[in-house]
Amino acid sequence: MQHEAHTHTEHEHHEHGGHEGHGGHEGHEGHTGGHAHHGDAHAHGGGKVSWSMAAQATLHCLTGCAIGEILGMVVGTALGWGNMPTMVLAIVLAFFFGYSLTLRGILRAGVDFRTAFKVALAADTLSIAVMELIDNGVIALWPAAMDATLAQALFWGSLAASLALAFVITTPVNKWMIGRGKGHAVVHQYHH
Repeated sequence: MQHEAHTHTEHEHHEHGGHEGHGGHEGHEGHTGGHAHHGDAHAHGGGKVSWSMAAQATLHCLTGCAIGEILGMVVGTALGWGNMPTMVLAIVLAFFFGYSLTLRGILRAGVDFRTAFKVALAADTLSIAVMELIDNGVIALWPAAMDATLAQALFWGSLAASLALAFVITTPVNKWMIGRGKGHAVVHQYHH
């Protein structure tokens, strides 16, 4: 579905000419790599949502979450903080970076900050919350993972495994939300 929409768009661009040197991508300002999944979702409640679209939306969220999660774990561990303050910092930063990536794309589309912030909250809150629950749950339950230092393979291995599991579990959640016109479907209207 996504490929059909892009093929149709490129065909229309070529019919109207004037694209030498632009590779047929005029009019796509603000379409950053993280937002390619918004494509032609028809995700206002009635369209079919592909697993690929859901996975791309999840990957977008995961990128922000991973940046915040890793930064929080690294900072907390490096400063010798206890498990709880480190986990809280990681969660706060995961939400911050998750929202920030979405905000950046919406603001680029010329939307005011207040509206963009509301859209980012609506688009990402459930997705980030599920990811953080899975991610931190895995690390908390993994024997000795919370006590591992930055120099140990256990620290990085448990973090990578928890993020991978969070991705797998959150993708169906995003598919369900996009199919109902929620989650990342909310962002779709600001990219045209």
